[in-house]
This record gives sequence, structure tokens and C-alpha cells, in this order.
Amino acid sequence: MRAVPVASTRRAMSTAQRRHQIVESAAMLFDAHGYGNTSMEDVALSVSIAKPTLYHYFRSKEEILRSIHEEFIQLLTAKYVQRVTTGAEPQELVLGAMKDILSLMVTHRGYVRVFFEHHRELPPEAKRYVTAQRDAYEALVQSAIGAGQARGAFAAAMDAKLVTLALFGMCNWAYQWFDVRGRYTADEIAETYWRLLLTGIQPSGTDS
Repeated sequence: MRAVPVASTRRAMSTAQRRHQIVESAAMLFDAHGYGNTSMEDVALSVSIAKPTLYHYFRSKEEILRSIHEEFIQLLTAKYVQRVTTGAEPQELVLGAMKDILSLMVTHRGYVRVFFEHHRELPPEAKRYVTAQRDAYEALVQSAIGAGQARGAFAAAMDAKLVTLALFGMCNWAYQWFDVRGRYTADEIAETYWRLLLTGIQPSGTDS
């Protein structure tokens, strides 16, 4: 199988930079060819290093897989926390989370597919850790929905947990069909889903 080429660089990389380069390239390979069809040798070739050198940074393909999951959820969490620190209202936090998920389908396509499709391939300890990180992020979004309900911004009668699951169900599944060259941008999709979440599809003023 042919590896995805990565532009070479003459400057020396730090360990952290090299690890990130490996993770980023591996995510593209896993997206293009599948996790099971990608070898450590493929990953090494994609970043122009020898296979033994790759093992200096990652002991196994499973360890790379864990790092992909970690980087992805850390990106989402950091974006959310940044909004909190600027005093964002619950509505901004929820819409922002939706935009973040959709936008990462543009900027981190390989990460997205791996995150949603290859969770089961993680070793048990790594799976527990990553699941805890996912749950923590979900709890942040759920807390914003709960805060919005308490302030009257969202319908209080709705169960916050179910609303949160509906939100992620809409956004997470979009990677299956979203095309960056298509009709809609990531933000347009997020905003449409946001309106759907707030008001449903009934005409304005229609009672249920």
C-alpha cells in the first residue's frame, strides 16, 4: 500500500513536534486506507523516517491510535473552555460546540473518522481513558444546556441528557456525508442543526 507523502523539512523537530507529525500523518493514512490496512512501516514512510525510528516515538500502532483520539478530544475541550473563560452564554457554548465538531471535519478529517470508527480497536486501558475524556466533554455540553434551561434560554421540560445526545447524534454523524466541496459549509450545517435543535421543523407559531 502506498503511504500518504508528507513534505520533508530540514529543520530539526522536537520530540513533541515529531510525535504530532506522526499522529497527523497516521490519521490521514487510517482515513484513506483503514486502520487495519495500515502498517507501522506505512506510517514511518509517510513521515520519511525509518521504521525503527518510529518505535522511538510510539511503541505500537495502538499507541498512535490513542494519541489521535486524545488530540481530537483535547481540541474540542480546549475550544469549549476558551469560550467559558471569555464569559460565553449557554447558547454560545452549545452552538460553538456544534460548530467545533463540524469544523474539525474540514481541518482534521482523518482524526474525525478514526475517532468515530476506531474506538473499539483501542486497548482496554486506553479505551477507558478515552471514554472518560469523551464523557467529560459530553458533560461540559450538557452543563451548558442545563444552564440555558435554568436561565430560560432553553425549554426546561426537555431532559438535558437527551438533548445533549441528540446534538451529538446530529453533528457526529455528519462526517459520513459532509463534503468540503459540497453545497454547505461546516458553519452553515451547524447553524441549521442549531435552529432545528431550538425550534424543530414546525412552522413558526404552530402548537405541538
